Amino acid sequence: MEHDKSPLELVGQAVKLIDLVSYQEGSIVSRTIIDKATGTCTLFAFDEGQGLSEHTAPFDALVYLVDGEAEVTISGKILHLKEGDMVIMPANKPHALRAVKKFKMMLVMIKS
Repeated sequence: MEHDKSPLELVGQAVKLIDLVSYQEGSIVSRTIIDKATGTCTLFAFDEGQGLSEHTAPFDALVYLVDGEAEVTISGKILHLKEGDMVIMPANKPHALRAVKKFKMMLVMIKS
């Protein structure tokens, strides 16, 4: 696995996204891939049963499931996502995530 590479060391390299973050029992692990004033790309690994409670964000956020299975709730609507699925969570709308099975996701937030 390529865990020790910093974001700058990833530039111009072919890497497997799924290998850039590992599952940890009872935890949520995150790794920033891109961090700019205009937006971020962050990879997460959620152990089964872990989640993020309902919250809002000031920007639209794209979630892409790299692995596993998640339940995403947006303004009370429950969506079941599996590997390869994506959803756009709209700005200023309450949303939450929960790991039905352990899952990895890429979160892309564009701040404009």
